[in-house]
Amino acid sequence: MLRWHSGQRCVSPGVFGWRIAVQRVQIVRSSPSPRLGVGHKGPLLSAVHRIRHAVMADGSSTAFVQKATQDLDQVVIRFAGDSGDGMQLTGDQFTRTTALMGNDIATFPDFPAEIRAPAGTLPGVSAFQLRFSSFDIHTPGDAPDVLVAMNPAALQVHLKELKKDGILILNSASFSALDIKKAKYEVDPRTDGTLSGWRVIEVDLEARTKEALASTALDARSKDRCKNMYALGILYWMFHRDMAPTERAIEEKFKKKPDVVAANLMAMKAGFDYAETTEVFQTAYRVPPAHLPKGTYRNIMGNQALTLGLVAGAQKAGLELFLGSYPITPASDILHQLSGYKHLGVVTFQAEDEIAAVGAAIGASYAGSLGVTTTSGPGVALKSEAIGLAVMAELPLVVVDVQRAGPSTGMPTKTQQADLLQAMYGRNGESPVAVLAASTPADAFMVGFEAVRIALQFMTPVIVLSDGYIANGSEPWMLPDVDKLPKIEVTFAPPQAPGTKFEPYKRNPKTLARQWAKPGTPGLMHRIGGLEKQDVTGNISYDAANHQHMVDTRAQKVANIADAVEPVATLGPDRGDVLVLGWGSTRGSITSAVLQLQKQGHSVSACFLRWLNPLPRNLCELMQRFKKVVLPELNKGQLCMMLRAKFLIDVESISKVDGQPFKTHEIVARLSQCLQSLKNQGVSR
Repeated sequence: MLRWHSGQRCVSPGVFGWRIAVQRVQIVRSSPSPRLGVGHKGPLLSAVHRIRHAVMADGSSTAFVQKATQDLDQVVIRFAGDSGDGMQLTGDQFTRTTALMGNDIATFPDFPAEIRAPAGTLPGVSAFQLRFSSFDIHTPGDAPDVLVAMNPAALQVHLKELKKDGILILNSASFSALDIKKAKYEVDPRTDGTLSGWRVIEVDLEARTKEALASTALDARSKDRCKNMYALGILYWMFHRDMAPTERAIEEKFKKKPDVVAANLMAMKAGFDYAETTEVFQTAYRVPPAHLPKGTYRNIMGNQALTLGLVAGAQKAGLELFLGSYPITPASDILHQLSGYKHLGVVTFQAEDEIAAVGAAIGASYAGSLGVTTTSGPGVALKSEAIGLAVMAELPLVVVDVQRAGPSTGMPTKTQQADLLQAMYGRNGESPVAVLAASTPADAFMVGFEAVRIALQFMTPVIVLSDGYIANGSEPWMLPDVDKLPKIEVTFAPPQAPGTKFEPYKRNPKTLARQWAKPGTPGLMHRIGGLEKQDVTGNISYDAANHQHMVDTRAQKVANIADAVEPVATLGPDRGDVLVLGWGSTRGSITSAVLQLQKQGHSVSACFLRWLNPLPRNLCELMQRFKKVVLPELNKGQLCMMLRAKFLIDVESISKVDGQPFKTHEIVARLSQCLQSLKNQGVSR
């Protein structure tokens, strides 16, 4: 066992007795293994030689350990541990700091589905993956280069995805016999060869953190909670990160608890010093800033961007935004964030259930505000009749569905794209609504803005599809020029002279939108509700011909939206061997896969759909220019089925429903099979 002690100068340093002005570090000799700096006489004696040489050269007792710095163009890091270990906070702070340092970033927080699973068990593992680079990236990476495992359960769940020869940082304090048993290991995985093939670094985070915080007044439990910051400090040293942004964030987050602020910062700096001084960490890594388009950026999550898009739309329309919502994972953050924009005319109402929430939003739209309701798949099911009411009443309504795995309540924290058919057809009768989908966290801003524009211009409900991967993921977002966002024209029906008959369903000849009448406006009294309307007058009607006409008219109104949206474009040539269609959060992995295959010389292009109802007018023609069309979806092929039925084109489905997003290599493998199939048929270029 080699111990380097902090303290006063040593006049006659012996081989194991130097004292250096740094925090105490332990390197424990163990059986030979691939772990960095552990169990190998070579690194230990090399460390001794370098420190001794530094001391004897200038006659001082300050030791200096030279360490290499390696330049990389990208790194993928995954933090994993119990939900109480602060993995999301740790990942978020690393992400914020890295964004400020100019790297491109993509993140993937992976929450446990259990609210509070027993500590140390597999269902309770929480993870946060981030990828940062010196070039433009589209996904948070397929497999981590570095895995920080806070306990055996985290190791059990995530080790299989760590790249071979990747760095594995283990919290050795958590490897008790009970912890190992909870993680479903028969024996300690550190001793049976399980970790062979990875570069393993063991750190007793609990002991090191308590030692660093020995002078604080916090109790033992509070000190232990700071171990994630100690781990963060280690990672900051490893990747040349600046601690200042995190210092400011911690000071702001816990400004009412100065003891907590001081402890977290002490732990983080101690972790940094530990990595800098111990021989266990032999190399630091540096990732230069990315060359992104010029502009002002902020790191943004999907729910945040969608919220800002809704607010921007309401501002450009000059309307009050009313949110009627009931908390549900993973949509709740939109309610939380919108509640902070009262100064921008936003009113938020947390209802007693999903039905009350959407009913209140429809009422707000009837009263002349922009009605919005947010939920996930189970909530959309409960709101379905009320959405049908908005279809019949022809009122603007934005319904945000942040999708999660189902059916029923399913897996609340896992992602899926399986609500498309529910959004399209999940209402009584023929009740079409507009449907569009966000594809990245940054894209969610314009999707929210577009949803507001279309709902107001066409007087119709609009369903926005996001998902947990987009909602909780983050990336750099260039702040838009708000002055350049288009104004959204809103015209309310004017007052009517006494004796004039108001015609609430008299329509705009281009959009087929009916007039919007504010209650209380003189002369605009009319009947409204969920019973079929007579054309123009809005009176209740059971006439067969009128019902046919109104159903056709409402359908045509939604179809006309295609004239108000951009046609689709392709990533790559607009004709060729394989066209990869995508919608929603599959965009990043599809983009990476297609670019990879294009570099190899393959005739592959991609097309991403924002509008799902109506579909872009040029989509069919585009699909016909390719020999094969494939469609990756996080469902059992829902859009694939719709496109086959509508265009009679044999779209090939790539389906996945395991609650995890597509990885780039999965799509590359399937596309390679398609290309080989075309080659075998003699139709490939």
